[in-house]
Amino acid sequence: MPNKLLPTCYSQKLFQKDIFTAIGWIPDARTTNEIDEVFRIARAQTLIALCSTVPGYWFTVAFIDRIGRLRRKNPNPDEACATGPDAAEVVPTADDVVEGGGVWRESDGLLGVFGGLPALDLMGLLLGEEAANGGGVADDGEGGGGAAEGMGWIEGDGEEGDYLKFIPKKWKRIKPEDKNLSNLCNSGETSLETSGTRQRDDSMVDSLLTSLKDFASKGHLFQAFRTFSLIRCQSSFGVARVKILRATSFLLISCSDLKSLSEGRQLHAFVISSGLDKHPILVRKLISFYSAFNLLVDAHLVTETSESLHPLHWNLLISTYVRNGLWQGALSTYRQMVNAGIRPDNFTYPSVLKACVQELNLDFGREVHKSIDASCLDWCLFVQNALVSMYARCGEVDDARKLFDEMPEKDAVSWNSMISGYACKGRWGEAFELFKSMRMQGVELNIITWNTIAGGCLKTGNYKGAVELLPQMTTSGIHLDSVAVLIGLGACSHMCSLLLGKEIHCIAIRSHFSGLHNVQNALINMYARCKDLRHAHNLFLSLEAKSIISWNSIISGYTHWDFSEEASFLFRKMLFSGIEPNYVTIASILPLCARVANLQHGKEFHCYIIRRVWCDDYLLLWNALVDMYARSGKVFLARRLFDMLSKKDEVTYTSLIAGYGIQGEGQAAIKLFEEMIRFQIKPDHVTMVAILSACSHSGLVTQGQMLFEKMLAVYGVIPRLEHYACMVDLFGRAGLLKKAEEIIRRMPFHPSPAMWATLIGACRIHGNTEMGEWAAEKLLEMRPGNSGYYVLIANMYASAGCWNKLARVRTLMRDLGVTKAPGCAWVDAGAGFSPFLVEDTSNSQANEIYPLLGGLTKQMKDAGYVVAEDLDLDDEFEEYNEQLLLAK
Repeated sequence: MPNKLLPTCYSQKLFQKDIFTAIGWIPDARTTNEIDEVFRIARAQTLIALCSTVPGYWFTVAFIDRIGRLRRKNPNPDEACATGPDAAEVVPTADDVVEGGGVWRESDGLLGVFGGLPALDLMGLLLGEEAANGGGVADDGEGGGGAAEGMGWIEGDGEEGDYLKFIPKKWKRIKPEDKNLSNLCNSGETSLETSGTRQRDDSMVDSLLTSLKDFASKGHLFQAFRTFSLIRCQSSFGVARVKILRATSFLLISCSDLKSLSEGRQLHAFVISSGLDKHPILVRKLISFYSAFNLLVDAHLVTETSESLHPLHWNLLISTYVRNGLWQGALSTYRQMVNAGIRPDNFTYPSVLKACVQELNLDFGREVHKSIDASCLDWCLFVQNALVSMYARCGEVDDARKLFDEMPEKDAVSWNSMISGYACKGRWGEAFELFKSMRMQGVELNIITWNTIAGGCLKTGNYKGAVELLPQMTTSGIHLDSVAVLIGLGACSHMCSLLLGKEIHCIAIRSHFSGLHNVQNALINMYARCKDLRHAHNLFLSLEAKSIISWNSIISGYTHWDFSEEASFLFRKMLFSGIEPNYVTIASILPLCARVANLQHGKEFHCYIIRRVWCDDYLLLWNALVDMYARSGKVFLARRLFDMLSKKDEVTYTSLIAGYGIQGEGQAAIKLFEEMIRFQIKPDHVTMVAILSACSHSGLVTQGQMLFEKMLAVYGVIPRLEHYACMVDLFGRAGLLKKAEEIIRRMPFHPSPAMWATLIGACRIHGNTEMGEWAAEKLLEMRPGNSGYYVLIANMYASAGCWNKLARVRTLMRDLGVTKAPGCAWVDAGAGFSPFLVEDTSNSQANEIYPLLGGLTKQMKDAGYVVAEDLDLDDEFEEYNEQLLLAK
């Protein structure tokens, strides 16, 4: 076995020749075997010297003493002694060391990993730091001669001088407690053969292991490997195998932590060459090492060749596949493990079941479930939770619930898995019930559970319930995270609750969430939907980086409140900034085009959608186009586009049904609704509003009443306030005022101002003043801010001659600051739209426009169209005041 203590250029034979020359002895061939044995023993003593308080002493005593004994036993024929200059001639110089590379040969096994280490000299490596400090060859290979001077050789007399004259002076300064060392060298007994020496060997290796572990933990990989070389050299002198295993394990961990792939691979080569590649400890470390570099092929190979029947190594490999998102690899590894006759344990199944969830491989999951039931393993909560999660997330919620109910023990993960399963299937009723049961049983609720339930309330339209959960979370000691803030802002947006939205904004600022981009976008949307467009715009301008979501939030906010000019300006600004609109942007702009009856821009967007292939995948865009054409009165264009679509949903049908309803084509709307039902497209609450409104505008009372009765029983749509409002309008337009009143009195909602206004308008048309006054009183109690409601009430009181009540309406309007906005119309003159107010003379062409309008009005009257003119309230009211004055 080559000597690992010597550099490559300084072989064992050369070392022996130098020593023989120094002591003046030329051995014959008969003593060769004895010299080799002496060299082996001295090498062992050198290892002790490296950790001794007197470095080099043991080497000198152990080797030179034995060589001296051999010399006396086999003297030279002529007692020739080659000393002085001859010794200097054969000692390798620093250049020799550098030329040899000062590195370990690849054939030397593990120490080949030190290819990058600096060259080491004989004394610096064998005798420790003090020899190098004495002026010998330096560790970096830059030293020179002068070894004899630096070492401070002394001469001795007699037998002792044979070797003591070569010992440096300061090495002879042995402490009193170390005097037994000199006695040991004179005794002639081999120190390695004594139990005391073996104890010192063990103590020395333990110290080296401690040093190696310390180097490895601190990231000093070079020193750790250097220490490992010393431990390995000691392996030939009885070092326990477990210590080599520990040292190798420490180094593999260090290589993993420091991302030293090359060194770790060479260490793996040493493990293989040493026959330790199947040891369970090292197999585990090697799998972890390759997994740290995502070299799963190597990790898999290590596992396969380990021939271990313990599932630990396969568990590590499977979990690594899962952690890296290689779900199919995890499943195939599990099958390979089972085919190899290795029994999975409770640590195997959770990872495999998670892979089944990600692959949505329910069949494989059921197979794993059967394996669990057939195994003799103890019941494990983690495995049962994984099974519940697997069934729930794969859509088999009922199977998951059955397992959940049979569990003798449950934790928060069990409940959360079941709630998440119901949430994924949209079965929020069961999720809410489980949430209540959790709270009643005192199960600890984490932030994920709270957010899931709050998000469910938001999705089901229970915005108030979503907001009420937020203070309950803080009361329970849960700190709101960014998800909870987003849910709260979304609920405030739907409720138009500006004050509550501002409170959540303050929470976001205190929790340092206001800087998150998604929170900023949610804040813009909340302020915009609550009609606080000034704050929304300021927040938008404060953003350093505006994404497409930011632009969509502010644009949709302006379009929601019919600020067409501002929305168009922002849209153009977005285009100039280099951001291309997406399907959400276009879907937000298209309704605006319909509201202002400007089909020119709508048609441009239609062309934009056609030219882009990616738009074909978004039905939302085509639904918005159908809605735009339908609301603009171009129902035939909407129908043509509708027929061209290969895919339709409830929104597509609802848009066209609403268009037919606006045009008074109730029969066509009902026919389209029946087609929707025939194609098994379930109507939602918006669809029912559209079809009921179409029946109302067309006077189809019987059909509308039948559809209203089928809402819950047939279509599964729970009637809302807007559905009852449609029925009031349906009966009111048909003159069935008693039925309209009955609807209002029996519905489970408080009437809205719009519903009272609808009834008042119907009463005025059909001359039912008594019911109209009753509805007017109810409407005035609500103090609405819509000026049109007050005008409607005033016209009704004026037509009935109720001047006192009319005066009260006027006073109430003045006290509340309600003013009637003048009517406005847009005229497309070919070069753009021009707005006109009532009796507006500011237009430069007013003298030409009004005569034209007057002629059109005359033609309409001649054609039989009756214009419903409001009473001139000012003239009537002045006449009433004059009558009061005359009466006085």
